[in-house]
Amino acid sequence: MRVLIAGSGGREHALAWACTQGHPEVEVICAPGNGGTAALARNVAVAADDPVAVVRAARACQADLVVIGPDAALAAGVADACIAAGIAAFGPTAAAARIESSKWFAKMLMDTAAIPTARWRSAGAEDRDELLGFIDDLGGRCVVKADGLALGKGVIVCDDEATARAAVAACLDEGRFGSAGTRVLVEERLEGPEVSVLALTDGVNLRVLPPARDYKRAGDGDTGPNTGGMGAITPPPGVDDDFLRWVETDVLHPCIDALAEAGSPFSGCLYAGLMLTADGPRVLEFNARFGDPETQVVLPILDEDVLQLLLDSATGRLAPGRVAPGSRPAAAAVVLAAAGYPGAPQRGDVITGLDTTDPGVLAFHAGTRRDADGTVRTDGGRVLTLVARGYSLDEARRQAYAAVAGVHFDGMQYRTDIGIGKESTAAR
Repeated sequence: MRVLIAGSGGREHALAWACTQGHPEVEVICAPGNGGTAALARNVAVAADDPVAVVRAARACQADLVVIGPDAALAAGVADACIAAGIAAFGPTAAAARIESSKWFAKMLMDTAAIPTARWRSAGAEDRDELLGFIDDLGGRCVVKADGLALGKGVIVCDDEATARAAVAACLDEGRFGSAGTRVLVEERLEGPEVSVLALTDGVNLRVLPPARDYKRAGDGDTGPNTGGMGAITPPPGVDDDFLRWVETDVLHPCIDALAEAGSPFSGCLYAGLMLTADGPRVLEFNARFGDPETQVVLPILDEDVLQLLLDSATGRLAPGRVAPGSRPAAAAVVLAAAGYPGAPQRGDVITGLDTTDPGVLAFHAGTRRDADGTVRTDGGRVLTLVARGYSLDEARRQAYAAVAGVHFDGMQYRTDIGIGKESTAAR
């Protein structure tokens, strides 16, 4: 069997790794992949968000399944192109992926399906007075979001009216997030711990994965700018089976049912980002794909055949239920980022220590490249995700940070509080 994975991040490395577990006969092709996937798969120089190129590559390698990682690739219609070419694809169509690619669409759907979420308003430049009035009503304590895809960074948390108004102007007037910010969403600001719940679906049935928590801010104590994610843990403290059942029945199923009723059935991975507020759980956002870095902690602890789950989701044969963790149900991931991230990252620095890392710790590559002589260098913002598994979260966390201490590249930055951070009082 041949599997083509579209994408180049740590999530795609984790997916490639998971597809080979228990399947030595499976050939994995990554488009375009990175310095880490080159060690276990065949990389091909194809842009993940180019539908024509991905289909061409899938045909050339006779792929039985295409797994689509990035949000931009889904929004570009890579799944649509594969399906039209008769190739099984794990990932929703562009129409269904609007649940992530348009925050306005997602909020409209949540209201329609009675999915609990923050109060909100959305408008473009011509209707900005509606946004400014809502900001005034909230006393400036709000969250300003670019409507479209912005690499996980199109969110500005505001404490006062001046900051919120400046955030709206940054989107609509200054083009800080490009075309993604030509429409803006303003939400009431919620407080509480965050939880990510991912589920596989074939459009009808759901398989809920173990919950996770990611850490968005660049600095310890949830300080600094938003990033694509600086680490993750599973399971998050305080999340029980009753909560997961509620998410399945009151959030995930209503979402896929509403998408089907809207003529955009969803198959692939549906990600619900929730905040546990004093007034009950609220959905912050939906993503239309595996989270990054949540994928890096969730997949390694699973006690099931991940490749079979992906194939069943893509081909409409998914059995409902939960995907249980194995004997070591906890994992902690620490992201090592390049100097300059989340702005312009420094590239080309040599990475050392990977060859002496504890073999029980997984090193998922993201922004890396491999020279002809095997030297691994930095080549992006989030460079590596080091993941350790354990019988407890504390054990996993200790092992992950022990591995971090042995890896080096110039300007390497990371959070020291993954698993013990200030997420319990986060505001978004």
